[in-house]
Amino acid sequence: MKPQPAIFEEHEIRRTYDEATETWWFSVVDIVQVLTQQPNYQTARKYWNKLKERLSKEGSESVTNCHRLKLPAADGKNYLTDVATAETLLRLVQSVPSPKAEPIKLWLAKVGYERMQEIADPALSLERARETWQKHGRNEKWIQQRMTGQETRNKLTDYWANHDIKQGKEFAILTNIIHQEWADVSVKAHKEMKGLQTQNLRDHMSEAELIFTALAELSTRQIAESVDATGMSENEEAAKTGGGIARKARLELETKTGKKIVNGENYLPPSKHKNIAKK
Repeated sequence: MKPQPAIFEEHEIRRTYDEATETWWFSVVDIVQVLTQQPNYQTARKYWNKLKERLSKEGSESVTNCHRLKLPAADGKNYLTDVATAETLLRLVQSVPSPKAEPIKLWLAKVGYERMQEIADPALSLERARETWQKHGRNEKWIQQRMTGQETRNKLTDYWANHDIKQGKEFAILTNIIHQEWADVSVKAHKEMKGLQTQNLRDHMSEAELIFTALAELSTRQIAESVDATGMSENEEAAKTGGGIARKARLELETKTGKKIVNGENYLPPSKHKNIAKK
């Protein structure tokens, strides 16, 4: 998860990005505070609690779709906070009588506009990513491999979405199984190895790491398709088998070259990398 606040009319709206599902989650209380025009955060929190209680009694799906994630507070510490996607917030906004309702709706729509464009035309997402990687000094060979790997990843998640796998926790579980199988380390451990915190692991992989990640995910999808794997149990088996195929290939290459594929190298700026290493 990546905590990264957004700004609405000089108000800071806390949000966090879930890499596994490529989803932004926004602090509900922050949105409510803007809607109710309350300068006091605690008053806004009490308003949200009462609204949540009323909506729950009414059987509102908007409340059901809210989650609790840790976000930074004014004191610098992280606390569990009610969060929701832009889509859910657009529904919640309708429940709060406020002159700020329409501007907030427009703002949320703008926040999600690029994502909607990318859904309609996935090439836009890849082009934006290419420009970002070029600005960060990646060479064309690395960029091409990163883009190919992303296409492979997208095909796999599309398969999951159509075979009773829920976005969010279940996507993350299957992704970690595949990674653990081929790399012999979890996604979290791999990020720690590279000294990463909020950064995207794949953006800091070597060309070889990208290739084996893609092989593992390609193998997983094709195996799942061959047996029409549906639901978590069957797709977990496909993930283990697919990751295992890439693991065998990795071990064979490492034996031939004497070089480890999974490594701690990254593309962090030198100063940032030193700061992380000191912690």
